[in-house]
Amino acid sequence: MGRPSLSRLALLLVGSIASVVVVPSARAQRVVPKLQVVCPMGYVDTFNGKCSTLGLMTYTVTPTRGKACLEGWMNVGGGYCRRK
Repeated sequence: MGRPSLSRLALLLVGSIASVVVVPSARAQRVVPKLQVVCPMGYVDTFNGKCSTLGLMTYTVTPTRGKACLEGWMNVGGGYCRRK
């Protein structure tokens, strides 16, 4: 077994980056960045570029990035999808 070829290392690197990019950034959040004119349903505009649940609830949300929400998620406006 010799050293791995440059093309094999490049494929490994591209695969690693792709796996990071594909994973949605969904986690429970009380404060999210304001992406559109309105905040997502359940969030209040704090007038500093953020939307907050005011500590009352914690939702798992992810940006829509202009696409439809995945199965098991619902569109809550403001550029976000929330886990059902």
